[in-house]
Amino acid sequence: MSRTIHLALHPYGVGGPGQHGLWKDARVAKNASIDINYYIRQAKAAEHALFDALFIVDSQFINATYPAHYLNRLEPLTLLSAVATHTRHIGLVGTASSTYNSPFNLARRFASLDHISGGRAGWNVVTSFDTGVSRNFGLDEHLDYATRYGRALEFVEVARGLWDSYEDDAFPADVARNVFLDPAKLHELNHDGTHFKVAGPLNISRSAQGQPVIFQAGVSEEGRDLAARVAEGIYAPGGSLEQAQEYYADIKRRTAAHGRDPEHIKIFIHGGPVVAPTDAEARRREREIFEEDNDFERNLALLGRSFGAYDFSVHDLDAPFPDVAHLAEKGGRTGAAKLIERARSEHLTLRQVADSMGEFRRSPFVGAPETVAGTIEHWFAAGTFDGINLAFRTDDDLALFVDGVVPLLQKRGLFRTEYTADTLRGNLGLPVPANRYSRPAQV
Repeated sequence: MSRTIHLALHPYGVGGPGQHGLWKDARVAKNASIDINYYIRQAKAAEHALFDALFIVDSQFINATYPAHYLNRLEPLTLLSAVATHTRHIGLVGTASSTYNSPFNLARRFASLDHISGGRAGWNVVTSFDTGVSRNFGLDEHLDYATRYGRALEFVEVARGLWDSYEDDAFPADVARNVFLDPAKLHELNHDGTHFKVAGPLNISRSAQGQPVIFQAGVSEEGRDLAARVAEGIYAPGGSLEQAQEYYADIKRRTAAHGRDPEHIKIFIHGGPVVAPTDAEARRREREIFEEDNDFERNLALLGRSFGAYDFSVHDLDAPFPDVAHLAEKGGRTGAAKLIERARSEHLTLRQVADSMGEFRRSPFVGAPETVAGTIEHWFAAGTFDGINLAFRTDDDLALFVDGVVPLLQKRGLFRTEYTADTLRGNLGLPVPANRYSRPAQV
């Protein structure tokens, strides 16, 4: 069977990174990021268009310079549980930190969402990008890279072990025999590792898809290796076509090296399409968006996030980019290293680097519907992604993509014309993981 594209929707409410002017748009409700009806409406529109998933980003540290959406937004699992009751097919993927949660509680919360949704839950595993999160959880400093990623790997292993606490036939609920639970089908985990000691069992059974789908967004060496070892979906950094090809090939290679089927890990790139009736109108709209969002002070603050929410305003903006590499060691090390290298190689000032932050979310998918569909097909055929994580500024922009681009992708045989499964795993083409306790004995 030929490969088809997966699509996810990434709602940003009043404006995420780089979308500094979105909250001013008259079409955007000023409370969108905390209005559950906004998310329900977005999810229903995406489900009507046969998207695979709704993806909710999160972080647990802010200051006044952060993007508007980050300043006032709903907690992901609470949000997705509400959305689950208004949808039937679309997957529900929430972000949660492995650094600032405990495995038992988080495993239970995602298992609950999986049941509420009928097997549509996904967990985007993050190790927390913002170094300031530590101070909200009783720690003076953010954990270093090695510790965070070692903890993340063990966290996922523990969660998966807890999700297997009950075998699938553990509850006969046989009134005649007075047997509700077969105790032989209930298993303690008794995990005692480097970062966690968890006895189990978990007090909730497996769902229709066995376990929630694990997503990850690895960019660093540690992140890429974690993704290749445990992820079933990845939110990739994107960039140019060549950069996306390199990332895609590298993750698939690493996945195979860990003894996994590369087809069982779906790589999503970020996409913020700009669609209009003609290419010229789309390019004009793209320029308008750039001007709407081009706020230097906000771009300077956005730059600071890669360096632990560092305040770059204390430096001379027209002097060479300052030596701040040490600030990124516990935060966005990989992205920060790229910024530093570019600044050095091109002899950029701090002002020039901050100005360039307004360019980093430019989308390759800009034009009339035929143009956008053609570009998506070209990138897909070139081996850059399995899916696109789509972000739209307004409901109108989502509708332009759904009504104009999706039918063209379907006509080209690149996107489904109906849901073929009721679970997130089923629609992504991922296998249901066997319960570790009910696998047949090896001969």
